Amino acid sequence: GFRHVNCKRVDDALVWQRNHETVRIEPWGTDSLRVRATVGAEIRDDLVGALLPAPALGAIVEITADSATIRNGAIMAEVGSDGCLRFIDVATNTELLAEKRPVPATRIPPRHFRGLPGDLFHLEARFLAYLGERMYGLGQHQHGLLDQKGAIVELIQRNTEVSIPFLFSSRKYGFLWNNPAVGRVELGTNETRWVAEATPQLDYWVTTGASPAEIMEHYAEATGHAPEFPEWAAGFWQCK
Repeated sequence: GFRHVNCKRVDDALVWQRNHETVRIEPWGTDSLRVRATVGAEIRDDLVGALLPAPALGAIVEITADSATIRNGAIMAEVGSDGCLRFIDVATNTELLAEKRPVPATRIPPRHFRGLPGDLFHLEARFLAYLGERMYGLGQHQHGLLDQKGAIVELIQRNTEVSIPFLFSSRKYGFLWNNPAVGRVELGTNETRWVAEATPQLDYWVTTGASPAEIMEHYAEATGHAPEFPEWAAGFWQCK
C-alpha cells in the first residue's frame, strides 16, 4: 500500500519516495511549506539559498491508504499516489497551486530531472495555470509589465535586469524558487514552468495569507528583513 511504500513522516516533514526520487515537504515559517526533491542519494542541506533557518513549528502530518497531507497553519500540501503535489488554503479548502500531472501522451513528470556531468541536473518544474490568475514580482525588468502572466522571464542578473525569483499571486499565495541557478520562468496560459539549467536539486517555498501584506510579511520573515536605513546615508545622493 501507498502508506508503507511511498510516504513516511520524518521529524516534522512528509517524505515521498518512488523511482529513485525523494520529495521532502516541511513547515518553513508562518503558514508556509518548503519543498525539496532530488533523484540523487539524499536531500542536501548544504546548498546556497534565500531561506533562513526555520524554527520548529510542529506540522500536522496525516498518511492514509491513497493520499498524504502536511499542514502548517493556514496552508496544507497534499501528495497524491503519483507524487503530484497540491497546495490548499485550509480555511476555504480551495486549491492555491498544484503541480501539473503528466499527460498520457508525453508522461513528462511535474519535476523533470535530466542528468548533466557531475552531480547536477537540468530541472523543469511544472505547475497548473489558472484562468484569471494575476502574478506580480520577479524583481526589476525592462518589459514594462506589472502583471507577469504570459511573460517569459530570464532568471539571471544583467544590467537593469534584477532577478528575484519570488511571485505573488492573486490566488492568495506567494512562491519562491529557492535556487540560484541560471534559468527562466514561463508563465504561460497552459502551464507555469520553472527551469534551472544546472542544479543539484529542486527547492521551492510556498506561503499563503489573507492579504498581500500578510504574504509579504511571511516572505520577509523567511528570507530576512531589510536593515534600517542609517541616518548617515540619508544625505545628498548623486548617480550617473
